[in-house]
Amino acid sequence: MSKYQMLVSAIPQYLPEQSSPMDDVYTFAYNIEVINSGQVGVQLISRYWSVNDANGLIQKVKGLGVVGRQPYLKPGESFEYTSGTRIATSSGTMHGSFFCVAEDGERFDVEIPLFVLDAVSPDAGKHSFKK
Repeated sequence: MSKYQMLVSAIPQYLPEQSSPMDDVYTFAYNIEVINSGQVGVQLISRYWSVNDANGLIQKVKGLGVVGRQPYLKPGESFEYTSGTRIATSSGTMHGSFFCVAEDGERFDVEIPLFVLDAVSPDAGKHSFKK
């Protein structure tokens, strides 16, 4: 087990009631769970997302914390949140990273590999990743 290790899972969901395909607006929610699977406490400080639609439009999202919080996770603890995004096509992708600081001062990024946003096949499933 690594001293600094975070497990991240992503579950995207298409929201047809908040979408308007006639206006090229497709709304997606995504549920993120972050688990500290390392050996020291870690605080999630900031996030970075790249949201990509099928036309090649890329939206960059950067900010402190997630959903207004900067959770501190002891080893074995988890934090879960739901957020959302809109794109102009029925499918797209997201990927990004969380910037974290461990209780011993170590700074590191937790990469979140690409996952799919898909209004046509909304049961794209769960994606899990480790730092």
